[in-house]
Amino acid sequence: MKRGHLIKSVDPGSIGDELGLEPGDRLLTIDGHELEDIFDYEYYIGSQSIVALVEKQDGEQWELEIENQYEDLGLTFENGLMSQYRSCRNKCIFCFIDQMPKGMRDTLYFKDDDSRLSFLQGNYVTLTNMSDKDIDRIIRFKLSPINISVHTTNPALRCRMLNNRFAGEALKKIDRLYEAGTPMNGQIVMCRGINDGEELERTIRDLSGYLPYMESVSVVPVGLSKFRKGLYPLEPITREDAVRTIDTVEKWQRKLYRKYKTHFIHASDEFYILAGRSMPEADRYDGYIQLENGVGMIRLMTEEVHSALKDMEGDGRQDELSIATGLLAYDYLKKYVEEIRAKFPGITVHLYPVKNEFFGEQITVSGLITGQDLIRQLKGQDLGKRLLLPACMFRSGEEVFLDDVTREEVKNALQVPVDIVKSSGYDFVDAVLGLGGEEEDACRHGEYEPGDITDAELCT
Repeated sequence: MKRGHLIKSVDPGSIGDELGLEPGDRLLTIDGHELEDIFDYEYYIGSQSIVALVEKQDGEQWELEIENQYEDLGLTFENGLMSQYRSCRNKCIFCFIDQMPKGMRDTLYFKDDDSRLSFLQGNYVTLTNMSDKDIDRIIRFKLSPINISVHTTNPALRCRMLNNRFAGEALKKIDRLYEAGTPMNGQIVMCRGINDGEELERTIRDLSGYLPYMESVSVVPVGLSKFRKGLYPLEPITREDAVRTIDTVEKWQRKLYRKYKTHFIHASDEFYILAGRSMPEADRYDGYIQLENGVGMIRLMTEEVHSALKDMEGDGRQDELSIATGLLAYDYLKKYVEEIRAKFPGITVHLYPVKNEFFGEQITVSGLITGQDLIRQLKGQDLGKRLLLPACMFRSGEEVFLDDVTREEVKNALQVPVDIVKSSGYDFVDAVLGLGGEEEDACRHGEYEPGDITDAELCT
């Protein structure tokens, strides 16, 4: 195996570009240290001055002295972690990957449980495959936040839920992170009759003891596909379950806010929709820290749609288009469309809720809609001049659905151009109005800053 880490690309204008680094070069050491993985890389490039040893494609080695360097080198490596990915050692009773049908692309079956992905991409990890050395490195390198799939603080119950006899013991790693002042976020996947009720109360109480370093915790309902044959017999979350969960969460929010000025514990949007309750006000989301877990996406998008439309003057533009969404978000998108048409009555929007026949109708989020369901249910419908789809329906950075159907295939099957809508309510309004790119915006007063949301947008 060749020494060092293969450089895949170099950002134009970056430090690496100025130094003459190119794709195909290999980074060997920084300050004489061989790099175990991305943790080492991020740590060592943070020094005021570094010496990097690079091997060029022809075998020549360059020793590069870099002074006053606090920014990234602009390098992307062939292996993003600069190490092998760590797969999950658990067999959680609620794991969605175990509920996938056969015959899908291989990457959909890989279960990651890698603390480095928690730091880099916001993934949640169970701590069960983290060694003391891993914890030491996180503390030493001051890496944060670490996002933890807790689910329960009852050690015996956690072993049962994760199907791992070490899962309860792994909770002690939270103590070490807390003692070191490492920022953390937590997640609870709620399973009916298992970690709800008194167990949920216990988990919230225990995790709140890690404030302020445990900055937030989300409660999300278990997702159940139709492919559960032979798996643990879980039941779907009911309206009554959702009501009880929200009551518990909001009770703790009031208590913790009085003492810590943070709401800390948050129920996902899906709970509020299931319970038939209004979404919390924006201030209760503590800056939308749990957005990636479906906490506050509806409220944030609502606020952004209102903000975008407030700065616009209606006009007589004419257009006809369609939007497809999951069942969960349908009622909210309908309201947004009505608000837009109140100012722009010449725009006709056909809004279609797509049932998830592939995974089962209990799955109602947009992010798990497949291309084949979309085509089957929109075939023959009035789609207007273009079809809008949320970006979360597609593989990150690509134009491919979960079932490998492409945007081009949807376009050809439905005979309509397909536009992918980015993250925020601002993007949604712009997409409906046909605004975008460098096009002159004749109906907006002044500028706005779009919401900084990642692929989670519209996933409800």
